[in-house]
Order: sequence, then structure tokens, then C-alpha cells
Amino acid sequence: MEGETMSENDGVNALSPPASVREQEEATAQVDAESQLMYRIERPVYNEMLIRSRLLHRKEKSSSLRQRLAQHFRCSSARAKAAVFSFLPILTWLPSYPVKQYLLSDVVSGLSTGVVQLPQGLAYAMLAAVPPVYGLYSSFYPVLLYTFFGTSRHISVGTFAVISLMIGGVAVREAPDSMFLLPVNGSNMSVLDVEARDAQRVQVAVVLSTLVGIIQFLLGLLRFGFVAIYLTEPLVRGFTTAAAVHVVVSQLKYLLGVKTQRFSGPLAVIYSAKAALSDIANTNVATLIVGLLSIVFLYGIKVLNERLKKKMSIPIPGEIVVVIVSTGVSYGMSLASGYEVDVVGKIPTGLLPPTIPQFSLLPRLVTDAFAIAIVGFSMGISLAKIFAFKYGYKVDGNQELLALGLCNFISSFFQTFAITCSMSRSLVQESTGGKTQIAGLLSSLVVLLVVVAIGFLFQPLPQTALAAIIMVNLLGMFKQFRDIPLLWRTSKIELAIWLVAFVASVLLGLDYGLLVAITFAILTVIYRTQSPKSSILGHVPGTGLYFDVEEYEEAHEYDGIRIFYSNSSIYFANSDMYVNTLKEKTGVNPENLQAARKAQQKLQRKKNSNQKSPLTVLATYEEQGVTHKALPSDHIMSEQRNGRLEDGHSCSDPEEEQGEEAAILETLSPVHSIILDWTSVCFIDSVGVKAIKQVIKEFSAVDVQVVVAGCSRALLSELDTLQFFTGVVTPEMVFPTVHDALLRCQHLNSQRAAARHDMLTC
Repeated sequence: MEGETMSENDGVNALSPPASVREQEEATAQVDAESQLMYRIERPVYNEMLIRSRLLHRKEKSSSLRQRLAQHFRCSSARAKAAVFSFLPILTWLPSYPVKQYLLSDVVSGLSTGVVQLPQGLAYAMLAAVPPVYGLYSSFYPVLLYTFFGTSRHISVGTFAVISLMIGGVAVREAPDSMFLLPVNGSNMSVLDVEARDAQRVQVAVVLSTLVGIIQFLLGLLRFGFVAIYLTEPLVRGFTTAAAVHVVVSQLKYLLGVKTQRFSGPLAVIYSAKAALSDIANTNVATLIVGLLSIVFLYGIKVLNERLKKKMSIPIPGEIVVVIVSTGVSYGMSLASGYEVDVVGKIPTGLLPPTIPQFSLLPRLVTDAFAIAIVGFSMGISLAKIFAFKYGYKVDGNQELLALGLCNFISSFFQTFAITCSMSRSLVQESTGGKTQIAGLLSSLVVLLVVVAIGFLFQPLPQTALAAIIMVNLLGMFKQFRDIPLLWRTSKIELAIWLVAFVASVLLGLDYGLLVAITFAILTVIYRTQSPKSSILGHVPGTGLYFDVEEYEEAHEYDGIRIFYSNSSIYFANSDMYVNTLKEKTGVNPENLQAARKAQQKLQRKKNSNQKSPLTVLATYEEQGVTHKALPSDHIMSEQRNGRLEDGHSCSDPEEEQGEEAAILETLSPVHSIILDWTSVCFIDSVGVKAIKQVIKEFSAVDVQVVVAGCSRALLSELDTLQFFTGVVTPEMVFPTVHDALLRCQHLNSQRAAARHDMLTC
């Protein structure tokens, strides 16, 4: 073993080229050598036993588990300071805030974002099924708190269409109109108690926000910031596109000015669309005109802002223009009283005092709160990472969970509903020059000014104008339909995730749709591990590299050796498939070889028994004395030729039988060695270990050796723990590289061939 070395010899042509050609080739080779790094090494062929005994030695752990725990929980001034800075990220940048460089940009950005946040807060409150003023509360408190606890410098938190719609679905389910119908004296008719209904829906939204905050905060403490990885980009984009469909359908009744019931649960979008369109004959013309004009104006402003974004430092605030103009027109023309146009209505001046939510509602809201918490965090962290990558800083997923949790929990005591990051406002905050969350702080102060001083001015604001703002702001989400042809060309599985998330969320509702989408995404991971790409590798001469022989013409197999590669781990779900694919790809099936050997042996025995030859007495010398057997003379000649007469110097019976069996197998299968390339195997479980040990045993029974190559040290530790190196498997069968394994298989096969030759000629 120690004498083997890794080397390559691809052969030399018998005919040498002319001297001029040879000189030119040498010159070219010299230039190539100078311009390209070369990799030359000569070492013994290593297996795992040699590596453990001579090459690598584990470091001794200088501390015990108790000492390591004590070190981990040790308190010091430096660690306390780091903990405070981690919990309050504002302390890391506010003391060194460059006033001259950043303040003007943050002021302009904050005012611009606040102008956009004001109408969106009013509009998204309608989606949450609560009075518009609660949208303003939700646009103030959480934004103020995020300034202190958030790690992103550019995102704008507050009301968001998808989250508001999910909250509205829960509020309508827990407080439907049917619960607040009051009978009219002297008739069979009933009247809806709007104030009582809205008050109860506010309580549902507030308690839901409290629970969302608790869940997010606990996940942050448990360092569960990684949960967002299960919401893959195709899933999120399909889900948000479906949410946009829900939002648009829910706003049809406000755009048309018709009175319809609000639905929730599976097929709610179909029922809502049917209800609005079936009552289209009762459309309020004035409401429809105001809504359509607002949509056309907002769309034109968005197109203009997109085309002139490089020339304008601040985008045109189309939403606030629509709010101001439509409010003025509504007030001047008395649209509410004269044309029965629905308006925002009473907006109380000032902030509400803190109150304790109705925690009795908590048990019925846990599932919904968990879905909203995960979706809200996923939206926020994905956009925060985009801006962090663009501007070269880091965001902490766990701290973002803590920040959103505190924003939702603390704000809920001031009558707010759950919030997250808004894509449209974040883009406004970033594009107008925002540098830090000072811009977010100023935008919340703009909302505070409206709530405290001038909120009453927006009471005549038509609801159809808010519906127009919502619909136009969703144009970006509908552009996500462009993902479908792109994913069709790049990844069919991701396309399936996108479509399942979209269809399930549209038909089943956002809560059940999200659950179905996540389940399907996890199933695709299982499917990929159960359907890995497998191949037989070949060697590229002179490189020590191995590639798929079916894909690359330069890759060539060595005679009698198969190198099997599969790009997945081996565990209970795919171990059987791994073994079956191994037998199929290598073309070696131990069961078939065993059956063929038995058939050939049976044929040979039958042939020998049919041959009529005179019997001869054969004397064999046993340990207990001389025995006499009557055998055919041709058998005697065969036995003598193969050295079966035992006189102490001839070959033994078992060895001869093994030689004959090996000869039979050699004619049945040209493969003598199989190398399992485990460079892509990340983990293996006990079921996988049993399957691999069993297949090694099966191949060994038909004289085909199986070795393993390319294991990581972590995987080898798992194999040790799972007692892989027992019985038929030893560390000598594991090699650090495929090339080590191949050289060893070639060497062992040459030794075995020589031994077989000596045995047959003995």
C-alpha cells in the first residue's frame, strides 16, 4: 500500500514528429506553462485507515462541556454592551450620524414617504375591515418603533396590502355582518349595527396584531430567523400575485358603489366577484366616474415617474394628489349627500389612550396569527436583504423578527393592526435619497400631524378613490405573471411551486393557500432527493478529473471499473432508489449473476454426469488417512491437470472452487470494481447505512468489490456514529478522492488476476 503512488501515463506515440514541429510544440507548451498555473503532486494512495493512523490526528479538547457552557453564558461588560447594541441597532449608527451629509436627504425622503404613507394607511384599513383612522394609527406607532429596533436603513414598515387583506379575512370571519343585525319594530326587516360591528372587528384585528407580535418576538429569541427560507421566491411571488387578485376583487364593490356582503374562506374570491358583478345594474355612476378618473390619473403618474425617474429626484406623489383633489371635489359637490357616494366618514382627532386587547379571542386566532407572522417577516427580510446587498451593509434576520414583533405587540395596545414592510413605500424612501431610518421617523411624524391636527379634513374622501389607490399600487404584483414563461424555460419545479401557490391561494384563501404552498414546496425538495441525477463517471486523461461519460466525449471508463455518482444524500426516502439506480447504471446485478452462476454450474454438472467414461479409483490423502473414490477417468484427468491430487504441495479444494466460480463470473460480468462517489452526499441515516452495507455484501458475494470515495469529514463522523465500519465494511474501503480509489482498485485487480493465474496453473 505504501509503495503505490498516484501517477498518470497516457502513452507516447511510436512515431516522433519532425524536429521543427517538436520545437514549436515545446515553445507553445512553455508559453502555456508560464501563463497557466500547474498542479503537480505525487503521494501515496490514501484510504481512511491510513489517514486516521498517519495523516490526521484530532485535536484534544482542552475544555469540558461544563467549561464551554460557563464560557458561553459568562457575563462581561463587553458582552453586555454588544447585547444592548444588538437589541437597539440605532445606538450603532446614531452617535456617528453625519448630519451634513445625510440630514437633508433623510428629510426629503421622510416627507415624500409620509405623503405616500398617509393615503395608503387610509386605503389599507379598508382591506383590514376596520375604519380608515386605524390605518393611520398603524402607520405611526410601528414606524416609530422600528426606527429604534430595526436593522435595515431603507425599508418602510407600516400597512401592507397582503397583510391587511389577511387581517380583514379573519375580522370578517370572527365578526360577520349577521352577528350585528338589529330587528326593526313592526316589520320583518333588520338593520345592520355598523358601529358595533366595526368595534368588534377592531378588537379582532388588535388581538391578532398582539398575537402576531408575540409569535415574531419568540421566534426571534429562539433564533428562528431562518424560517423565511421555506418561503422561496417563486412561492412568495405566486402567493402575493394571488393576494393581489383577492385585493382587486374585494375593491370592486367600492369602485362600483354597490352594497355586497364580504366573504371569507375557500372560494371567497369567486363569491365576492359574483356578488359584485351580479349587482352591477345598481352601480353608482358618480362613484364609478370618480374611481375611474382616479385610476387613469394614478396610472399616468406611475408611468411618468418610471420614465422620468433618472431626471426627477423626487417622484410625483400621485396618491396624495388624488386624496386632496377627490376630497375637495367630494366636499364641494356634496357627493355623499347629493349622489350617495360612500366616503371615509368620521375621523377622530388625536391619539387613542392605550387599552388592553380582548385576550379571550386569542385561542381562535393562533393559526391565522402564525401565518401572518411568517408572511410579514418574509416580506420584510427579503426586501431588507435587497437594499442591504445594494448598499453594502448587513441585516440580522433574528433582530428583524424581534423588531417586527415589538412593533406589532407594543403598537397593538394603541389600537393598531399588524404591519410589515411595504415595497412601494420602501422604493419611494430609497429613491428619494433616504440614508437611514431617520427618514422613516419623519414619515411617521407626517402621519402624526394628520391624526392630531388635520384628520377631520379627510372625512369627505370618497372610498372609491382609496380603492383606486389600492388597485393601481398592485400593478407591480400583477407584473409577476411574467415569471411564468421565464420559469418555464429555467425551472419547471419552481414554476409548479409558483402555480400551486397562486391557484391554492386564490381558491382556498390566503391562509390555507399559504399552507398548501409551503407543503408543496417541501414535497418538491423530497422529490428532488428521490429523483437525483445519477451518472457513470469517466477519467479525462492526464487530469485526475472525472466527468459523466454520457455527456463528455473526453471522459473514458477504465476496463472493469464503474464509478457511480448521484447528487443527493442517502436516507430512508431514497436509499432503495439509490441501490436500484446503482445496479442499473453499472450494469451489475448480483441477483442475476448468482442465478446465472448457478445455472452454469448446474449445466456443467449435468454435462459431466452424461459423459460415459470408465470409473477410476482416485486416492486422496486426508488428515485421517487414505480414502478411495470412484470417479470418471476424464474427471481424473481434469483434477490432475488442476492440481486436485492433494499431496501437501498442491492447491486446496476451496481455492480451486473459488477460482472456478471467479472464472464463471468473469465471463458473465466484466466489472470487478465499483466506486461510489460520495462527494455530493451531505448526510446519511441508519436506513441508508444498512442499504449500502447490504449492497456491498451482495456485490462481494459475486466477486465485485465496492469502495467509497470523496466523503467529507462530517459525513465520516456520521458513518462512525452509525457503526458503518463493521462487518464487511472497513476503513480501508473508503478513499479521500475518486482517483485514490481507482488506483487502488486497479492494483488489487492486478494482484488478484496474478493470484488466479498462479492458482489455475498450479
